[in-house]
Amino acid sequence: MIYIILLFVGHWVISLFFHTAFLHRYASHKMYTMGPKTEKAFYFLTWMSQGSSFLVPRAYALMHRMHHEYSDTEKDPHSPVFYKDVIRMMQQARKIYGGFVTGELTPESKFCYDLPVWEGLDKFGDRRAVRVMWGVLYTLLYLFIIQHFHLSYFWLLLLPIHYLMGPVQGAIVNWFGHKVGYQNYDNGDNSRNTEVWGIIMQGELFQNNHHKAPKSLNFASKWYEFDPAFVVIKVLDKMRIVKIVPQQA
Repeated sequence: MIYIILLFVGHWVISLFFHTAFLHRYASHKMYTMGPKTEKAFYFLTWMSQGSSFLVPRAYALMHRMHHEYSDTEKDPHSPVFYKDVIRMMQQARKIYGGFVTGELTPESKFCYDLPVWEGLDKFGDRRAVRVMWGVLYTLLYLFIIQHFHLSYFWLLLLPIHYLMGPVQGAIVNWFGHKVGYQNYDNGDNSRNTEVWGIIMQGELFQNNHHKAPKSLNFASKWYEFDPAFVVIKVLDKMRIVKIVPQQA
């Protein structure tokens, strides 16, 4: 059982880190900078960690910038205010995201600045065959562990989360972060802080704080709040792997 748990938690933690650090804090907000080779490394690791649920950074950033500009209004691509359940909300988000990936939707020019693009990896990672390949790999790993250690096939129920890891994490943040929790600031929207210590979602559920100061690298703002992803990025800055923009540190 421990190996299944380690596999699940490991995938969750690593994919979530690149979700928040690369897709959100870097691609969408440019809270820190990095050299072209480092950006390619982060890009590749984002694909590796998200696997079958790889989110194209350019499309993610466009949609996220829309979210901030139109938070909890009818133009918000994923506000829970207008949907009865999280599935319908994410279907709408998927429609907009997919439109940006294929070019069927034209984003407003004010969202199109300084976007990370790696066309080769974007096209490769977004192929259905590649996504299926990742799904098969997850399934085979589970079957091997279950059969080798004589575990219950009940554990296969975790596989859909692996298949859809990126969207699942996004759904949790966008639904609960605008539905459940407390507010430190009146931002004119429904953004909330759902997690006091940010452990499960690596600071992503400090939505109220983040919407108050969308350029701040540290999503925690009160003394009792803790943003673990911020700490890791600070360490990367000290190691000169990335460079935090001074006024946002």
